Amino acid sequence: MEESALSFWMYLGVMSVFFGWTVKRILASERSSAPTLLVYSALFLLMESLCSFCLPTCVGLGVFCAACWLIMGTVAAAKPLPVEGKAVFITGLWGLVNNAGVCVNFGDAELSLMSNYRGCMEVNFFGTLEVTKTFLPLVRQSQGRLVTISSPSGEQPFPCLAAYGASKAALNLFINTLRHELKLWDVKVSIILPSSYKTGQSRNVEYWEEQYKHLIENLSLSLMEEYGEEYLLETKQLFFQFAETATEDLSPVTNSIAEALLSRQPKVRYYAGQGVGLMYFIHCYLPVSISDRFLQKLFMKKSVLPRALQKHNNNNNKK
Repeated sequence: MEESALSFWMYLGVMSVFFGWTVKRILASERSSAPTLLVYSALFLLMESLCSFCLPTCVGLGVFCAACWLIMGTVAAAKPLPVEGKAVFITGLWGLVNNAGVCVNFGDAELSLMSNYRGCMEVNFFGTLEVTKTFLPLVRQSQGRLVTISSPSGEQPFPCLAAYGASKAALNLFINTLRHELKLWDVKVSIILPSSYKTGQSRNVEYWEEQYKHLIENLSLSLMEEYGEEYLLETKQLFFQFAETATEDLSPVTNSIAEALLSRQPKVRYYAGQGVGLMYFIHCYLPVSISDRFLQKLFMKKSVLPRALQKHNNNNNKK
């Protein structure tokens, strides 16, 4: 009985290590989907059952480790184009990387000024659109690559990023449409979805203070009365806190760009940064209530209610 229990825990430990590593690679690739995870789970469980019931413990563990190693090998890394040591002649332009992006302001969708929406759309969508249309004939001529840096906020409802997220959503749809249309020309199209990184703009406190002052001066009196400046001030402070937690190591993004340009078969989507693949898994496959709660805890953990709601709650408490 004790030997059977020991064998079970040994198999479970080995399977946890191999399965955990495999899941990590799946979530870091474009294959981060529930069906893929279910298939790999079934493979690990099947091999564990066969080895533990049909073979002695030592032999079974050896065979099980070898089988796990082979299963992990099916999550193959992308292979680069065979250009080393060769002369490569390209007519036209091989790769176009769209990386322009700006977050004009932050705050609730109702509190964001129309100039914020137009500013984000002008750079994030129309700017990328114009650059892409300008250089696309050259990329088609060389059957090259189109790589665009987008944002998870273009597909997930991050609180206080409505203007920025709407522009990125428009960008995502445009690029995905191009991906379908450019298959005829053998042009590979990829979108990179990075996590939060520290850039010059995000750390420019003076810029954000100016934007906040501009918002206060141009917000209607009725909205100021209903929300209250305390609510707006907390939003600004939370944004600064979140920006401080961002990472400075941009290598996941630059590595994704390089792979998208040089891989034989580049991925359609690159999740660049820790936790992005898991965030998309939660968003796509778990209930909306869980996904919404995850985003709220991840980004803006607000504690101050709008002034109108505070008054409403106080009146109810008095009754």
